[in-house]
Amino acid sequence: MSEDLKAEIERLKAENEALKKAPVKGISLKVSEKGAVSVYGMGRFPVTLYMEQWLKLLEMGEQIRTFIKDNESKLKKKEG
Repeated sequence: MSEDLKAEIERLKAENEALKKAPVKGISLKVSEKGAVSVYGMGRFPVTLYMEQWLKLLEMGEQIRTFIKDNESKLKKKEG
């Protein structure tokens, strides 16, 4: 077996392992044409924000969780 073929097999094994560890929920991330971060799989359209916007939102994680908990009776859940 050639060295190139062995290297390709190892590369494919590593890629396969990475795919197995990927989120199963069907949610994926991509860089948009304008350089923003788009999250696919949350709904019909992607959620797209620029890096700074995502970082601000992530910093607010605990505040968002508290808000949802405090307003749970008023909020609707999306089925599916």
